Amino acid sequence: SNMPTPEDLAQIIQAYNTVTERLQKTHEQLSGEVVRLRKELASTNAQLQRSKRLAALGEMAAGIAHEIRNPLAAIHLYAGMLQEDLVRMKPQQDIASKIASAVRGLEGIVTDVLTFSRELQPDVRPCNVLELVARAIDMQKPAILQHNIIVDDEAVDDELFVNVDHELMHCALTNIIRNAIEAMSSVKDATLRVSTECDATEQTAKITIRDNGSGIDTDDIDRIFNPFFTTRNTGTGLGLAIVHRIVDAHAGSILVHNDNGAVFELILPFEVSNTAPQSNDTQADVPQGVLL
Repeated sequence: SNMPTPEDLAQIIQAYNTVTERLQKTHEQLSGEVVRLRKELASTNAQLQRSKRLAALGEMAAGIAHEIRNPLAAIHLYAGMLQEDLVRMKPQQDIASKIASAVRGLEGIVTDVLTFSRELQPDVRPCNVLELVARAIDMQKPAILQHNIIVDDEAVDDELFVNVDHELMHCALTNIIRNAIEAMSSVKDATLRVSTECDATEQTAKITIRDNGSGIDTDDIDRIFNPFFTTRNTGTGLGLAIVHRIVDAHAGSILVHNDNGAVFELILPFEVSNTAPQSNDTQADVPQGVLL
């Protein structure tokens, strides 16, 4: 007889159920992938729009900075001449000195603006991470001694190398370390800790810089990489914006969060092209503890 037996029917039902389960799982996986891709697309579009806005801001700032630089140079020159002419007139000479000092401060702001606005093209080569860290710490040695800060860099791997632009990465590390020192200026037992990790799977190196200051205010943590944002009475608010641009130019990422102080993590790929993708994107609206 050609009639299916109960065993045949059971096998058919089992096969049907198996196929149905697989289709359901595939559907769920595809649905999840669609959601992920939509989020990724939305994020990419948002970053692109931010990048365009910040590029325009950078061009405008650069134009203003160039216009200001020449008059500043003239004021600096005349202030210097006045200081020489007023050598026997101490009060007036002091005023001329204050003018010269103020001009130097303005020149520093102009330099920061131009650094932020220019296109970064890293000239990468193998660099020892320990040497990069040591050089950045050494640059801040006077402030470290002034505030009696303990430096702990024992956890830095002395055999770890990354392909980076030495000067640009030095600038990034120096900015972060300077911020950490300023955050601990009134802290007892202030300690600056620097450590490294190597991720062979992801082919990345992570440099972690932490302080034991008061940390970053939760209202500020998503804005600290925005250009011109600062919580201090002095400075341009461009230091961390420049750091973000440098890390971005190396196809890296930067993570920030609080843990008994502020913690900055620079994640850099071992291999970086000399034509790493460029952008003026210093991401706004960054959630706490999220990769930038």
